[in-house]
Amino acid sequence: MQERLNIAVFVDFDNIEIGVKSTLRREFDVSVALNALKERGDIVSKLAYANWGRCEAATRSMAENAVQMVQRIPSPRGDKNGADINLALDALEMAFTHANVTAFAIVSGDSDFIPLVNKLKSYGKTVFVVGGKAFTSTILQQNCHEFISYESLLDDEGTQHRASRGPQHQQQQQQPSQRPPRQKPAPLDLAQAMPLVERALQVLERRSVQPQLGLLKSTMLQLDSRFSEKAYGAGSFSDFVEKLRNAGYIELSGSEGRYLIRRKPSAEPETPVTDPAVALPVLRDVLETHRIEMDSGVLADDLAAWVRESNPQFDPTHYGFQEFAELLNFAQDKLLVRIEPDEEKGLMVHLGAEFYPPALPEEPPAPAGEEEAPPDEPQPIVAGQPTAIPVDEPPKPRKKTTRRKKAEGSTTTKRTTRPRRKKPPVHIGPMV
Repeated sequence: MQERLNIAVFVDFDNIEIGVKSTLRREFDVSVALNALKERGDIVSKLAYANWGRCEAATRSMAENAVQMVQRIPSPRGDKNGADINLALDALEMAFTHANVTAFAIVSGDSDFIPLVNKLKSYGKTVFVVGGKAFTSTILQQNCHEFISYESLLDDEGTQHRASRGPQHQQQQQQPSQRPPRQKPAPLDLAQAMPLVERALQVLERRSVQPQLGLLKSTMLQLDSRFSEKAYGAGSFSDFVEKLRNAGYIELSGSEGRYLIRRKPSAEPETPVTDPAVALPVLRDVLETHRIEMDSGVLADDLAAWVRESNPQFDPTHYGFQEFAELLNFAQDKLLVRIEPDEEKGLMVHLGAEFYPPALPEEPPAPAGEEEAPPDEPQPIVAGQPTAIPVDEPPKPRKKTTRRKKAEGSTTTKRTTRPRRKKPPVHIGPMV
């Protein structure tokens, strides 16, 4: 059996809080993330970084879950990445000093943690990332061992658990935003998961390994760390496999818990799988049309309404996105847009770097005293009047001159020639 992981959890509270508020319109609940990580191993350390004087409402939840709160004191200049640096330093120190910690979980959506993730992986540590699909960088999602989306953890059980805390706690949650929470997005079509399932089955076949449930899921996560069976409406991976069998995509053999999986040769997905990048031209055209409104930033919901207005048949789920905010997050990594979570307004969208190409390099200024004079205007040419501009005239024929000397009283000329100089005789002596 695989050894159980010892997980150290590091929470970038400022980032995850504003991301959940702006995209899901909910308060971040650390217990939801911790319960998901307990399914993957034993949690041996829990640290959260924030300016807790500003987040007093969240300190009770952190204390109830035994999370150590690390106080971040902002500098007068407003150090934006202060929590990121402290979190990265503590994580690296734990990787060196605590050999029993075999896995790290980073609860954040900030792309600044990509170097930390790569460094921990180079030390042989398993790295989990917990964040929202709508605000976690896709590069960060792809480079960890497993990405756990916060949206998929908001099930009915979690809602009932939060409701059991009493109406006073619910009023505290709804007070900051005054907006109804966003509902859980609709599940994706099973046909969109088949390319990843087929690829994983081919990998196991080349390894001559029987494709059982546990091996199939671990192989799928190795190929794509963003995979989650909950995105397809399944509560567990076994339920996901059952859904694939009922849809006629795979065949199962063996007893429950030891299923052997193989793909049906004749099974073809009814819904063609589309590359996510195909959706970008549609979004780009809408951004160009509303470029004036985009200069000051617009809400993601307003931008989604513009896209539906110009393309009534456009559906983000056809491209592998459960909601429109995930498409915007993908477009941000492609430099098409720039999104900024706002606690009060929601997810604000601005034009990306693609619409602001870099300016051409400026020419070096001329040295003092050598400024070029402005060019003179052409002077009109009037026939018969003098002008300073030379006029092109046809070349005159040149006269041939000969060296001739006229004799006195004679009309003929005699060519004068110089007498040839005689060469001295060559004396050849007698041969010896």
